[in-house]
Order: sequence, then C-alpha cells, then structure tokens
Amino acid sequence: MRAWQVLGAGEPRAALALGEVSLGAPPPGMLRVRVEACGLGLPDVFMCRGSYALTPKLPFTPGQELAGVVLEAGQGSQAKVGERVMAVSAFFLGHGGFAQEAWALDDFCFRVPGDMSVEEAAAFLIPYHTAWVGLVRRGALRAGETLLVTGGAGGTGSAAIQLGRAIGARVLATARGGERQAFCRALGAEHALDPGDGLADAVREATSGHGADVVYETVGGDAFDAATRCIAHEGRLLLIGFASGRWGRPDPAQIVTRNYSLVGVIPSGYGRETKGAAQAELLAHRARGALRVPLEAPVPFAQLPEALERLARREVLGKLVLQVK
Repeated sequence: MRAWQVLGAGEPRAALALGEVSLGAPPPGMLRVRVEACGLGLPDVFMCRGSYALTPKLPFTPGQELAGVVLEAGQGSQAKVGERVMAVSAFFLGHGGFAQEAWALDDFCFRVPGDMSVEEAAAFLIPYHTAWVGLVRRGALRAGETLLVTGGAGGTGSAAIQLGRAIGARVLATARGGERQAFCRALGAEHALDPGDGLADAVREATSGHGADVVYETVGGDAFDAATRCIAHEGRLLLIGFASGRWGRPDPAQIVTRNYSLVGVIPSGYGRETKGAAQAELLAHRARGALRVPLEAPVPFAQLPEALERLARREVLGKLVLQVK
C-alpha cells in the first residue's frame, strides 16, 4: 500500500517520503482500516520534527485521526468488518492515517453518522473530544461562566469555542489578524481579541473586571503567560497544547495567590463508557446545529507535506483533511 513516512527529523517537506509499506494484521484491540480521509494537526508537524512526546521510532507514518472502512478486527474488538468508522489511529506505533490503510484503536472508534461526510468524520474526534474532556469533564464549565479560548482559529480552539457556546458559556477567543478574529466570531465567540500585551486588560474590560472563569489554553509559550493574567479568582486554566512549540511555565506562587486551578487535559486514558458518553453528547449538539467542523478544501494525497507546512505557518482556518485515494 502507499503511505507517507517520516524518514528523518525535519520540516514536513524534508522529512516525509511517499512509498510502498506493508501493514500486517491488527493486534488485539485494534482495527485495520481502509483510510478514506485523515485529519491534519500540529502534532503531525511536531512528529516530523521529532519534538512530539509520542513520536514513534523511525520510519513511521503520522496521522492521528481518520475515517474509513474496517477491513479487519483484532481480537477483542467490537467494531465490525465493513463498517464506516471514525477513529484515532495507532500513530504512536508508527501506523498512522497518512496511508491507504492504518491501524486504529477499537476503543476510540465510532460509526460515522449517515449525514456526516467522511472529511468531517476524519476531523471530528480529537478536536471535539479534547474540548469535551476539557470543558465538561475536567473544567466543569457552567452556563453563564466566561470561557477564554487561546488560538481560537485552529482546529482545537474552534471546537472549544463552539462547545463552550453550546454549554451556555460566554466565549472570548484570541487570534491574530482580522481574518482569524472574524472566523472566531463566526463560530460563536462574543469577542475575538489580539493575544498581545493588552490581552489581560481586554479580558477584564469585556468581563467588567471579573476575568475568565475557564481558560482553554492551546498555544503555550507567551500565550500561556498572558492567559494566566486573564483568569478569574478560583478559575480553571486548562492545559491543552503548545501550538507555539513550547509549553507554558506555570508559576506556583501565582497559582496560590490567585487561587486558580491548573488542569491537564487529554482525551486518551478514558474507558469506552466515558468516550461513548462524550460522543453521544457531541453528536446531540451537532444534530441541533451547535457544532460544525470548519473545514478548508480537502488536501489531495500527494500534497500532504505542503499542507502540513501551511498548518505550521498558521495559514489554516479550522481543520485540514487529507483525501486518501
């Protein structure tokens, strides 16, 4: 089968090569899937560079979330051969979704609803389950509270804006430039703010001095530092990611004196029951029109490296999806 593989650390166009790869039978608890589409994310860029915590040994195929048809089910799997599914791939074993076939996790796999395109399905699980774990499970966001989403124009941030609104929170978002700010407002952010030095003052002004009850922090680095100055007394700062390439550095003295909670968020590690509850709630929001995956034009299979570099340059609004043919 054809697959993109990282052969050495570097930027995507230098690191990736398209070639023939063999894929064996899936291990217990996994599936072999004929991939129809695969979502692109910054972790794929970081894996190319060798800077992601779950980067496999070389050579490997990235691509964390996919949609396609089950070809083979490993021992103990619940998905059925022939089902069209959306799933998280076994990228950490080197068999991600940037390929014609991939291994996928049976316990993070759901049937694709009949009214959902394969492109939307391929871009749904990681952004929206991350948002659910962060805002519902870990952050306990309540209707009427204020949510600040950093990096609101990205795939993860755009999911959090929508889910925050669906919960009934007042949503603020950060984004650079008029186009990205307008994108955030179109998704439901009441205010789209520049992430620069004046952010804390802008958040205080927008909240009559209260600050953000929950901060959904996707960027890291300087954005994390700015977010800590925006949080309300007894607020919750959710650590989602480091799109800037550097994690934020918490200040214990500030956490204590401001009396806020620093909360780690990742959608893996939960059992089927919790993941199933998240999926059911998210699809219910989608059915009433509260959630939609903001997709750019699908990326042809041969153009993956260029698309990942666009993502790295912050030229993408929402999500990019690779068409696998």
